[in-house]
Amino acid sequence: MAGYDLVVIGSGPGGYVAAVRAAQKGLKVAVIEAKQIGGACLNVGCIPSKSYLKHAHWVLSAEEAAPYGFQFTKDSFSFEKLVNRKNQVVKKLQGGIHYLFKNNGVTYIEGKARFQENHELMVGTEKITYRKILLATGGHPFVPIIPGLEQVSYLTTDTFFDEMILPEKLVIIGGGVIAVELAFAMNPLGVEVSLIEVAPDILLTEEEAVRELIKKKLQTMGIDIMIQAEISEVKEQEVILKNGTKKRFDQLLIATGRKPNLELANQLGIKLSEGGRFVKVDPYYETSRKGVYAIGDLIGGYQLAHAASAEGLKAVEAICGTPVYPVEQEMIPRCLYTDPEVASFGLSEEEARKNYEVVVQKVAFSGNGKAIASQETEGFVKIISETKYHQIVGAVIVGSHATELIHTILAVKKAEGTIDELAAILFAHPSLSEVIGEAANEILRKPFTENEGGIIHEKN
Repeated sequence: MAGYDLVVIGSGPGGYVAAVRAAQKGLKVAVIEAKQIGGACLNVGCIPSKSYLKHAHWVLSAEEAAPYGFQFTKDSFSFEKLVNRKNQVVKKLQGGIHYLFKNNGVTYIEGKARFQENHELMVGTEKITYRKILLATGGHPFVPIIPGLEQVSYLTTDTFFDEMILPEKLVIIGGGVIAVELAFAMNPLGVEVSLIEVAPDILLTEEEAVRELIKKKLQTMGIDIMIQAEISEVKEQEVILKNGTKKRFDQLLIATGRKPNLELANQLGIKLSEGGRFVKVDPYYETSRKGVYAIGDLIGGYQLAHAASAEGLKAVEAICGTPVYPVEQEMIPRCLYTDPEVASFGLSEEEARKNYEVVVQKVAFSGNGKAIASQETEGFVKIISETKYHQIVGAVIVGSHATELIHTILAVKKAEGTIDELAAILFAHPSLSEVIGEAANEILRKPFTENEGGIIHEKN
């Protein structure tokens, strides 16, 4: 019988990061994983989807270069090789986690955990004792009840990336972040993509201006978008809507969100939040059962890999007797890896106006020298500041490299800087980041029309 100070159940970005930190703080740690090391993010989520999006970006870049003398045909690529590249990326990152466990003395156990009494659990026939538990069991795809769905072959995000054959017609039921990213990934590879969303619009987690820009781009690419759709039934190779529309497919993907894996939480009798959807935790991520902690998709909030990692680190501090404040929700960056990318943090303009006197400034990339030279003029930088202390309360960036650029604004806020400090940063020219400086200076009512290179910046 093996005994541990901490047993982490789940090896996703929340679990493995927490396990390594706990071991570094002197605890004897084991990680139990029922599926593949790295969790959904590494194996069927963040990493595979970004690999596919990179493939699509190569195609789009080649098409943009075509008018300037470069030639490329979609028929010249092998989808099998693209899938193999994705598998290599996943395998390399899995190896990185194994290395971290070995290097920090974390025991990795494959199998399904079953709780016993008296701080004991079983994995197969192996009995394990523990002092404390961290539940990081993540979630699974939510599949809605649709007439006929159970009689046809369909994919979820857990199985989509196993496919070795590129479809001709892909129908995606869902219009959230995952669905839209995969539409962007597959269309440039020559796939006819249709998005079917029952809600009033796609990407309802984003503000209206962002939704409209991304929707317009999807439509420009030739992706068929149906919103407020009422699905009558699904037949083999066909989705039928109540208005009579029929969408043919040779692959059907259900991408309607994920639900937390509550099996172990229920086994332990842990209290759930109102509605029973998530595990209820205190500010230090401890559940209603003393010595049992939970993070990530289990507890709601932003169901993002980096949020789970941050929560895992906070939970470890509490487990080690040095509790710190929980993860600040307004400091979590939210990213959409489309083309253009979308990134945001903090309050939306609508939310901010309910709590503060605010000033909002939006500056487009269309007047930026680097954007014009790189043909990356889509999108904008939007910063929301309260007027009394000039605090940054939210930001949205839509454009090339938005998911990288957002961290400049976030870092200033984290360092307790204000719009004044952001405006005082000397941004290199030419760079896309200059637009951040312009927006900050506009808020301070110190707009400039020239930079040192003599380039005129139009205000949009």
